[in-house]
This record gives sequence, structure tokens and C-alpha cells, in this order.
Amino acid sequence: MDEQSITGTTAAEIAASVRALHERGELRRGDALPPVRELAGRLGINRNTAVAAYRLLAQAGVVVARGRAGTVIAGVEAVAQEGYAPDSVLRDVGTGNPDPRRIPDPSRALAGAIGRPVLYGEPVIDPGLEAWARAWVRRDLPDPEVRITVTSGAVDAVERLLAQALLRDDAIALEDPCFLASIHTVRHGGYRAVPVPVDDEGMTVEGLRAALDAGVRAIICTPRAQNPTGATLSPARAGALRAQLADHPYVLVIEDDHFSMLSQRPYETLIGPGHRRYALVRSVSKFLGPDMCVALAATDPETAERLAFRLSPGTTWVSHILQRLVHTQLTDAATLEAISDAGAHYAERNADFAARLAERGLPATAADGLNLWLELPVEARAVADRLMRRGWLARTGDEFLLADAAPSHHLRLTVHDLTADEAERLADDLVDAATRVRRHPVRNERIER
Repeated sequence: MDEQSITGTTAAEIAASVRALHERGELRRGDALPPVRELAGRLGINRNTAVAAYRLLAQAGVVVARGRAGTVIAGVEAVAQEGYAPDSVLRDVGTGNPDPRRIPDPSRALAGAIGRPVLYGEPVIDPGLEAWARAWVRRDLPDPEVRITVTSGAVDAVERLLAQALLRDDAIALEDPCFLASIHTVRHGGYRAVPVPVDDEGMTVEGLRAALDAGVRAIICTPRAQNPTGATLSPARAGALRAQLADHPYVLVIEDDHFSMLSQRPYETLIGPGHRRYALVRSVSKFLGPDMCVALAATDPETAERLAFRLSPGTTWVSHILQRLVHTQLTDAATLEAISDAGAHYAERNADFAARLAERGLPATAADGLNLWLELPVEARAVADRLMRRGWLARTGDEFLLADAAPSHHLRLTVHDLTADEAERLADDLVDAATRVRRHPVRNERIER
């Protein structure tokens, strides 16, 4: 592109010029725009006018600011997705899926879900589900003004929460490594992700402090069974994070407690008693099935009111039949027992596989959640490549990273549905692959190239 093609003397005119060049194909994804000072000098305008033009373009999703790399034309970036890899003949141990045999059969509950028709203008959330949800969150969020909203799953809840509070190019604190759906939501919403490192106790205090200093307007945190690491907030860490947030009561805190009823760990929170903007989101997909697209968001009153504007009967509400089905299941003793058994099963199988690896000299720790986060002594991509040759498809930690860093040394493994023989074979193949990569680094580097 000829940079002389950008014209205008006001922010709106400059932004319109860049958009026209983009629409004509003269500016393409990844193309760099002139630095602000250079553009201002060439057009004979104040530097603040050029800054305002780029801000308008960022808010419209046309450009993205990349720090020292400058401002570039935005595009739709591919993000890895959860679930089975399509058309793979390999044994997929990277799915992140619950065990279908552990998902309660909803057949018996269907009769109780079919009731009178729901008409336009009625409340978005079914009264029975709302009352149950309020009791569910009361012990964790004692705020007497807490409101309950229903959405079509956790991802839908997070997307709506961000949209009602933020503008494009606003900064959001995300865990690093991070849940794939959160990365996808933030990128496609046009927000700027600020990475906050995660250790065994959850978000680090130093990382959150740096994110707040960087001006984040929202924080997305997983209080337990963090995906992919399995980390859970400890009481001490949660308290230290709340202390950091005490001076930032209007930063929107979104807690995605996706593993809630399956978790083997107690719930700890970033949401302090004086925090003014918050949402605790709990979906049912991990224990009632991914196709049961219902999530409950417990929020402060203002956030609830803003969400209400984005949930209109007949278009974006959640089916009351589906809500009643969820409510019927979650008040059924047999279903609750099955969910409890499933949570124990996932924990037991992950711990069993970690023990198999430890017996073979590869230290592993089972945290919480559906997956096992395995640290390797070598680069994960080289190990995953060797596992493919032996019939396994694994996810490397690279897919979950936000910050530019060295190649990941982690694999995220979904092993809870392996048979005993499969678990033995995978453990043997993992240890052997890691050993061979460590012994032949030059050969592995040549393979990757």
C-alpha cells in the first residue's frame, strides 16, 4: 500500500479513509499503518488527531494495536477449539470432553420440563430455576442484592457480560495459559488480552497487580479446575487477590466456575464484599452435557440490568423447557448422586494416570478438572509428534498460551475415559517419546522443520 493514500484532516475522515482502503483490498490483514507521529506529520495534523483516528479504527475492529509492533489491520484469527479433532484416525487424548457415560440420562426429567407455554413478555428466567440458583450461590456470594440471570452456556454469558461493559480495544485480564473459549471470545470481541500467569494456586498476585496497572476493565478468572492447568484458588491466594482488587471496585470480575458440582475442591473467590461489578458464572455442560446450553450468572444489580437489555423474549432468551429440564435434573436425588460419582471418577482416573507416569520416572500431579496438565522435560511439540506416530493425538500447551514465550513444555491430556490397557500403553509411549526427544534434540529439530 502507498501510505500517501491515507487522507483526511479530522479523526473521522482519517478513519473513513483507512476503512475505504481496507474495503478495496489495498490494506489487508496484518498490514502495518504508519506510526502516529509519521502520519500526523505527513497529513499536517495534530498528533492527538491521529491517535483519535486509530482509536476509532480499533473500536470498529478494523485495526489492532500491537505495542512496539505498531498498529496493523485486523483479521479473523484462528483459535484452537475444544472437542474431538475432526476426521482423525488417532486415539484422541486432547478432547477436554466429559465422559458421555457419566452424563445423567435426562429422559425421566423430560416429563417434568413440559408445562404451560411461555409467552412474550414473561420473565427470561424460569421462577423455579431462579429460586434454586439463588440458594445455590447464596453460601458463596452472600450479597443480599445478588441477581440471577440465565444464558445459553458460560461462553454466551461471558460474551454478553463483556459486551455490556466494554468497548473494542479495552483491556481484559486473562489467565495464562488460558481456556480456549475465553481466548476466542476476547479476540473476536476486539478486546486486548493482558496475560496473568497461573501457578498451582491460581492467578498470581504480581500478575494481577500488573494487569490492574495496565488499566484492565475486566478480569476473567477460573476459581477452581482452571483449564488447562487444573489449578484452584487457595484461600491465601484468593485473599491476596481480593486485596489487590480493593482499590478497583468497578473492574468487572467474571468468575467462570465451570466445574462447580464436579469439583473436589472448595470454592474461593476474587469477589470481595465491597466489589461493585461482578459475575459468578456456573454452567451445567460439564455434568449435564455440552448440549445442555444453560448457565446461571449471579451478578450485582447493575450488571444484571445491563444483561437484561441483551436478553429479549423470543430472540435471545433461553428456552424455558430447557431451563425446566435442568431444574428437574438438579433437584433429583439420583441425578445429584450421579454427578457426585462422576466428579470422584474424574479425580480418581487422573490421579491413577499421574501415578503411572510417576512410576516410570516422569513426575506428574493430578490437580482438579477433566484433564491432566503434564509438564515435560522437553518441548511438548516434539513429544506430541512422536505420540502421533504411535496412534495418539495430544494437545500441547502452546494452544493455551497468550504471551509470546518459548515453546511449551506441557501437554493437556484427557485420560479419564481410557481403559486400563490404553492407560498403560499411553504412559509407556509418553515416557519413551520424552526420553527419545531428550536424547536426540538435533534430529527432533530437523523433524519439526
